[in-house]
Amino acid sequence: MRKSLRQTVMVVFAMIGAMTASAEIEVPRLEALSRMPVKEVTVFKDGHAFVLHSGKMPTDTTGSVLMDYLPAPVLGTFWPYTSEKNARLTAVTAGQRRVTVQRSPLTIRELIEANPGAEVVITEAPNGAALTYPATILSVTERSWQELESVAPANSGELLSQKGNVVLLRTAEGVKAVELSRIVDVTFKETPKNACSGVEFRNLLTLKLDWGTQKPATTADVGLMYLQRGIRWIPHYKITIDGKGSAVVQLQATLLNELTDLEDVTCHLVIGVPTFQFKDTTDPIALQQSLAQLSQYFQESDPTAGQYQMLSNTLMTQAPRMREYQQREPAAAPAIDLGPDVVGAGNIEDLHIFTVKNITLRKGQRMVVPVTEVTVPYQDVFVLELPFAPPSDAWSNFNTQQQAEIAQLLSSPKAIHKLRLTNKSEHPFTTAPALIVRENRVLGQGLMTYTSTGGSSDLPITAAVDIRVKKSDGEIKRTPNATNWDGNNFARIDLTGTLSLTNFRKNPVQLEIVRHVLGNITEASNDGKIEMVNVFEDSSYTPTGEGQYPRWWGWWSWPHWWSRLNGVGRITWAITLDSGKNIELKYAWHYFWR
Repeated sequence: MRKSLRQTVMVVFAMIGAMTASAEIEVPRLEALSRMPVKEVTVFKDGHAFVLHSGKMPTDTTGSVLMDYLPAPVLGTFWPYTSEKNARLTAVTAGQRRVTVQRSPLTIRELIEANPGAEVVITEAPNGAALTYPATILSVTERSWQELESVAPANSGELLSQKGNVVLLRTAEGVKAVELSRIVDVTFKETPKNACSGVEFRNLLTLKLDWGTQKPATTADVGLMYLQRGIRWIPHYKITIDGKGSAVVQLQATLLNELTDLEDVTCHLVIGVPTFQFKDTTDPIALQQSLAQLSQYFQESDPTAGQYQMLSNTLMTQAPRMREYQQREPAAAPAIDLGPDVVGAGNIEDLHIFTVKNITLRKGQRMVVPVTEVTVPYQDVFVLELPFAPPSDAWSNFNTQQQAEIAQLLSSPKAIHKLRLTNKSEHPFTTAPALIVRENRVLGQGLMTYTSTGGSSDLPITAAVDIRVKKSDGEIKRTPNATNWDGNNFARIDLTGTLSLTNFRKNPVQLEIVRHVLGNITEASNDGKIEMVNVFEDSSYTPTGEGQYPRWWGWWSWPHWWSRLNGVGRITWAITLDSGKNIELKYAWHYFWR
């Protein structure tokens, strides 16, 4: 019985040895792995890119394609494929595998490992005098990964060979074992080999192909497509005006590549950003070790970092929830600050694609490329926007410093010279910085806002100092107990205002004036358009036009009845003012107070 058990164990170990020996033969060489080129890339302004790899790739002995490039795609966007008629893609596996790597030897140890069988003269330096003798290099001791795996506990995974610190040398006396640390000099009688091989772990992507009854071909036509953060484009314009109503609009793009090498690639630049529901969740096909560190310009806040999440379906509502575990490894180097985002970019923009061909850009490089050039008409317009001020009865609630600050903000209003560009091109203008040039002289820089085809966009140039603006407002009457609400009587305060504008420019100017007041407008001269603003839906009455109230708004607790009796009024004028002429615009409004 014992003999039978011993024989069984020996057979098992022999089978393990045969299996590991065959596995050792199948360890691929790094230089034999496929490097599937990128053919096309679609780049979005938020830093995501849809990447398409394709090409004829060499296969291994099983007919599969092994790649040493492992992407980190957005969940649900990784799609491999094959165009082979005689093969079918059955699976794609991502994981660590042993790979044979060749390197140039840099140390005495590596030279000895790279030259078994070489005739040498060894010089040892023990504690005493140096010892020199001729020898033949046999090998450096090691425990193979087959041996280690055969005795390792179950589920230990793949292992690498364990190298020793002893070299075996054949000398005249026999085989001598010498610690490598004792060898200080080696003289080769022939030129030594200048390459040493080693086995190490690499993250590999394996495309498993089923060739049916046919013999696997030596190459296979395969591809990958996926969405991943790492390539970004930043648009910017140069607008050259001729002073006669014609503007040349040039768009160029700065490409930032922190994803993969691009060589002779067709690049699609997208205006607008589609919705990527799971853009912050990495597909499990990406191993955690493969997640690349991007510069600060690609990072977004991740409130769920460090939490375990899972993807599940709620049976009652069938509402999907995304709770994949996400973790970003600490950056190996300080992040590169490439500047701020373009405000408002991509929020309301429709998708539009520019195609730029033959892009070659290595990972880590930056590139500026011209995209398009169009000629469009423009107008010089002068826009004067006068924000509302606190009601005079509220000023008593402010301290002296606050009153001085408000007075400074409201004093000396200036008209802004703007270019009104009419987009008659075939594609929209995107949100981007815009440099304004005339006769090779810079006039200024502004922010081009998204403008659809057929629309118009105002691009600020500078303050029009040669258009003098003077504003004067004053109270003319108070009517006690003018109205009653909720059992309380309120007084009516009537005010008037005058805007005086003088054109000191050589040419007539088109003026657009907008005046907002807190209260109710009763009249406006010179065909001024009067309207009450819907404060719940229209935020244009605020100084920024984005619903952000002025700083002084929070200095005082507004009574609950204010919005019941008072609103926000707006007057707009559109006039042409001749050179050297003056015009006065009058208006009146009132508000209720208790």
